[in-house]
Amino acid sequence: MLWEVEIRPTGRDGERERACDEFDLLTHSARGADVVVGSARGFLLEGPLDGADVARLCTALLVDPLVETVAVREVGMAAGSHVHTVLLKPGVMDPVSESVKKAAADVGAQVDEVRTFRRYFGKADTPAADHELMFRKVLANDAIEQVVAGSLHADHLALGRPYEFQRMTVPIRDLSETALLTLSKDGQLALTLDEMLTIQAHFRKQDRDPTDVELETIAQTWSEHCSHKTLKGAIEYTEVTAKGRQTRRYKNLLKETVFGATQTIRQTLGADDWCVSVFADNAGVVKFDDKFHICFKVETHNRPSAIEPYGGSNTGIGGVIRDILGTGLAAKPVCNTDIFCFARPDYPADQLPPGVLHPRRVAHGVVAGVRDYGNRMGIPTVNGAIVFDDRYLANPLVFCGTVGLLPIGLENKKVGAGDLIVALGGRTGRDGIHGATFSSEGLTDASEKVSGGAVQIGNAIAEKKVLDVILQARDRGLYTAVTDCGAGGFSSAVGEMAADLGAHVALEKAPLKYDGLSYTDIWISESQERMVLSVPSASWPELRALAKSEGVEAAVLGTFEETSRLKLSYHGQPIADLDMHFLHDGRPDISRVAEWHAPSVEPTNTKAPAINPQDALLKILGAYSVCSKEWVIRQYDHEVQGGSVVKPLVGVVNDGPSDAAVVMPVLGSWVGAAIGNGINPRYADLDPYAGAAAAIDEAVRNVVAVGGDPRRTAILDNFCWGNVTDPQMLGALVRTAEACRDVAVAYGTPFISGKDSLNNEYKSPTQRIAIPHTLLISALARVPDVRQCVTMDLKESGNDLYLVGTTKDELGGSHLNLVAGRLGGMPPTPDVSIAPQVFAAVHRAIAGGLVRACHDLSEGGLAVAAAEMAFAGGVGADIKALPGVDGLSDEARLFSESTTRFLIEAKPGSAAQLAKEFAGLPFTKIGATTTEPRLRIAGASGEWLIWVKLADLKEAWQKPLRW
Repeated sequence: MLWEVEIRPTGRDGERERACDEFDLLTHSARGADVVVGSARGFLLEGPLDGADVARLCTALLVDPLVETVAVREVGMAAGSHVHTVLLKPGVMDPVSESVKKAAADVGAQVDEVRTFRRYFGKADTPAADHELMFRKVLANDAIEQVVAGSLHADHLALGRPYEFQRMTVPIRDLSETALLTLSKDGQLALTLDEMLTIQAHFRKQDRDPTDVELETIAQTWSEHCSHKTLKGAIEYTEVTAKGRQTRRYKNLLKETVFGATQTIRQTLGADDWCVSVFADNAGVVKFDDKFHICFKVETHNRPSAIEPYGGSNTGIGGVIRDILGTGLAAKPVCNTDIFCFARPDYPADQLPPGVLHPRRVAHGVVAGVRDYGNRMGIPTVNGAIVFDDRYLANPLVFCGTVGLLPIGLENKKVGAGDLIVALGGRTGRDGIHGATFSSEGLTDASEKVSGGAVQIGNAIAEKKVLDVILQARDRGLYTAVTDCGAGGFSSAVGEMAADLGAHVALEKAPLKYDGLSYTDIWISESQERMVLSVPSASWPELRALAKSEGVEAAVLGTFEETSRLKLSYHGQPIADLDMHFLHDGRPDISRVAEWHAPSVEPTNTKAPAINPQDALLKILGAYSVCSKEWVIRQYDHEVQGGSVVKPLVGVVNDGPSDAAVVMPVLGSWVGAAIGNGINPRYADLDPYAGAAAAIDEAVRNVVAVGGDPRRTAILDNFCWGNVTDPQMLGALVRTAEACRDVAVAYGTPFISGKDSLNNEYKSPTQRIAIPHTLLISALARVPDVRQCVTMDLKESGNDLYLVGTTKDELGGSHLNLVAGRLGGMPPTPDVSIAPQVFAAVHRAIAGGLVRACHDLSEGGLAVAAAEMAFAGGVGADIKALPGVDGLSDEARLFSESTTRFLIEAKPGSAAQLAKEFAGLPFTKIGATTTEPRLRIAGASGEWLIWVKLADLKEAWQKPLRW
């Protein structure tokens, strides 16, 4: 029997309000209320149920009678006129339906299948154009959802039909070069001509054609997403400056820059090396205390989030959590971080390119996806940032990171010959197919439809249960190696684990969500919440029983074998037999040309209208990249697990912007971890080297500002770039990597992990949009004693204010230039010879209890930092000195974004000791805190340039994203 349960709100209709608001935003109108007059949510239930059974389910499980009403009818009965129902497309993961089936069993009702839906009620006279826009851009996402007009009709809800085995081969040996490229494109393989020719030659030697699953396996393994072939390839780099033309060749850019920096630092540390595992596992691992190591990984999930923001970011955070769970023999996730890059939320809707979602919709979906997954997993989200730039319109960037705790002695894994290949966790469906290759290509106006299958929907509750099983099994010693099923699914997970050994997999043994999956679907699916373990046969019964006790499925897919081959079968039929050496080392090296032409240094464009310093301050505080992100932060649980020390919002009423987060991973121990980040693509527009150097400096000073030890700070890199086949685009990336090497070595901050996401470009027949050069640097610092941590909010009146660091004429890429409409200028570039000394002195002062508040100077410079400290603490300030290099204007002293600078509050009695700690370093007393709730800043003449109430400063900062 098929039943339809339609649930409507009795009071405020929040979903209708959301839909109308989004419609009005897109149309610059107020017509949304005429297009949608009501909404409902609901369930389709299939099983041996009568009306009484369904009513009991509604009462016990599905409906809240205080705020909802329910209508129950057989599927196919009239649901009313002008009704449209939105359902997930067949095969798309629906976590709610799975939960309903399990909960129904708990109350004694047998429900065989469940599908959820949303329903919207309209009017008869709605214009066709408004109707199309509402359902195409607001109410449904064509990548994962379908819209049904009128009553629903269905015979059953079960998905799929039995798959009939047919071994498929791909006739590749005799294809022309043109045909090879067509095969790669049409099959979403994302392979170059050289790669296709290499594959062709390989199978010609074997005198056979590859099977479809063999070709897919090679494509997944060789994808940019999985193999990072551009950054690991050979690059001939030419740099053109006023001094002439210089060319140098890199055999492996990553190895000679980012990796090389870490090797140099570790050699310098010698016996004091605190790195444990770098660029060798799913996450970087460093020493923490005498019982635990700590690990960190930051991933990108950009393209899926562009197509389906909720699902894309949802599985982005779920995937990086599994990276931590798959590090060593499994680390326990202790906190999350996320950084987003969006176009401005008020972008004109009528200027959206074809196939591109409105940035406000993207922002809402991305934030909700991260929120739901992290909160449901019970992992606090404690740190992050949001950058707004219209160049992210078609390619929003979604960075998700997780920190984990790993017991000492469990940092190494080793697959054993004869070990069982065990899949643990979620079942396999068609979700995420071609996700790895899709993430290696650019987006087009057709990506929403063509690549919809690359989007996954996560199930955080399922992953939480997997996490519990993995950690228990780890402590019982039930497996010898573990990794997650991320990009490429079983193909990547088993392929990587068996790279030095060999494996045989029987694909029919994989638990499936529904019938109809081919053997290739099973192998490359990126269905979420799955882990792969190497399990000694003697441990299998105990692991199976443990998994069953936690409601987690586990299945043996095959064995690891000393054959140096990857063999796949389906019900005894061989379908793949690949040489491991060819699979992992056979890809032809990429050799590319890169160029960078130094731009002529232009002074800041002074032809732009003059701007009053106070007006400039208020405008910068209200700039989207600077303003309060409280709307986002309040949706995250940053207290779960009980270890959050410095929160993402701080101050007298907990609404000021923290520089970094501090967590106490081991409850009862005072040792902490500080997590911060640095990102500012506007600097890279002027000089990618300066942009990268500033990003590292910002990430380090963020963690130092709260009490992190700069001598025990590790960093991660995430490169997000445009089309790297363009020599100019690749040249900017090379220059960025060189800065990463130089600054990391100078600061003694090793890179321990990283990730790149290339070819972030959108193309349509009439438009091309590339993201700005974007480097995210994430920092993880050890905090010797969390009781010594400080926050950025001013604490009390009568204290001294000090500026640490040198202010220069570095307004290039600044927020002052942005709000004033100016171009040109020099971007901030750290003085790497003095920066480590400044960081060390700030850390000593904080650890010595000399600092009451500390805030790093970043976007907006001194004026913005002072304003934020003042309104966060509810304490006024008078700044009567504006230090800087000789000849510097008041405007630059106020708003320059020179790096390696801090604003410090200290008691007057600390002056002598502070002077001693900062001896020989740029350190100046610039003012004092006051009882009056206002900020005053004087210029060189003594005249007050800024005089504004704290309430007005806070309002300017909080208003833009008060959604």
